Amino acid sequence: MGFKDILVHLDTTPRNATRLDIAAGLAARSSGRLIGLNVYDLPTAEIFIGDPPMYYDTRQVEAILDSMRATRVEQSTKLRAEFDAATERHGIAGEWREVEGDVSDAIVLHGRYADLVVVGQPAPDKGSVIDPALLMGTGGPLLVVPYAGDYPTVGQTVLIGWSATAEAARAVHEAMPILQTAKQVIVLSINPQRGITGDGDRPADDLIRHLARHGVVAEARQTVVTDISEGEALLSYASDCGADLLVCGMYGHSRLREMAFGGVTRSLLAAMTLPSFLTH
Repeated sequence: MGFKDILVHLDTTPRNATRLDIAAGLAARSSGRLIGLNVYDLPTAEIFIGDPPMYYDTRQVEAILDSMRATRVEQSTKLRAEFDAATERHGIAGEWREVEGDVSDAIVLHGRYADLVVVGQPAPDKGSVIDPALLMGTGGPLLVVPYAGDYPTVGQTVLIGWSATAEAARAVHEAMPILQTAKQVIVLSINPQRGITGDGDRPADDLIRHLARHGVVAEARQTVVTDISEGEALLSYASDCGADLLVCGMYGHSRLREMAFGGVTRSLLAAMTLPSFLTH
């Protein structure tokens, strides 16, 4: 069992090299293939048409778009060289893809044919929270790399945020290839609700036994918090135990094309302090 196809979104942001190295390292651990995706997010000609239009000559519009496309192609050439160097350094198979269109739409489409999608957390000036469509549209897990911080290891000390929900259970199942190769796995229940309609009579114990049958040695912990949100408590605990990866099921809801995350999910994503393996 492992991630046979890992898709990583690559761009010209400062965190690109960090994201690429993490994705390549995970592909090497799974003996999998790494797919590098670069998207040309070019504007459409319609944005130049207003009242009055920005340009009256359509040839000017075409020339501007051609120039922008040439710049993207040049950037993509450099990104591919970095991608090829990473796959060679990690000794893994690689596949390069470049497409033109909306970034989120492209990641969602290509991500549906991968076991894991690696993306970056937007910088603060972009809102810090990833596009909900990425989490809810690919059909598989996301590994989100924070916009700041150094991560020499990912997946050696794993913290599972456990709530006995369908989302949390799916996250654990999807992350099994990482959990099986981790050095330490901690299952944390925050403010557990006991009983059959909550987290069970002994929170996380059933999950510990299930993981053991998959060869994962894990320890169960629980905490009660009242002065901070559960998302903040989870990140604080991750820091205290030295976790280098968070595994968590995300709650979200959608209404037609408008998608949004639940409150705890949104706060956790906005304040992310370590790479996070997320599922919906």
